[in-house]
Amino acid sequence: MCLAIPGKVIQLFLDQPHAAMIDVVGVRRKVDLGLLQDNLPVEGDWVLIHVGFAMSKISEEDALDQMRTLRMLGEAEAAVQEVQGYGLENAENSKAS
Repeated sequence: MCLAIPGKVIQLFLDQPHAAMIDVVGVRRKVDLGLLQDNLPVEGDWVLIHVGFAMSKISEEDALDQMRTLRMLGEAEAAVQEVQGYGLENAENSKAS
């Protein structure tokens, strides 16, 4: 089980200021940014996410290092499955660019 998965903010929603579309190795899901309301990420930022919530902002270097570590531990696929299971975004919209 993954505690936190790095993802890149690819879209902010004007009508939902505490939500963003996040990309985790090609899987896109809507993520809640409410825990980061004092320092909201912008498009292009990287965040650590857990069960649909962005927990903290991180650097791109740290995000890539985290994914390398997950791959080395054999947890990368589990991380992708976790992101796919959030259920915060319907599958039809989750692949939208």
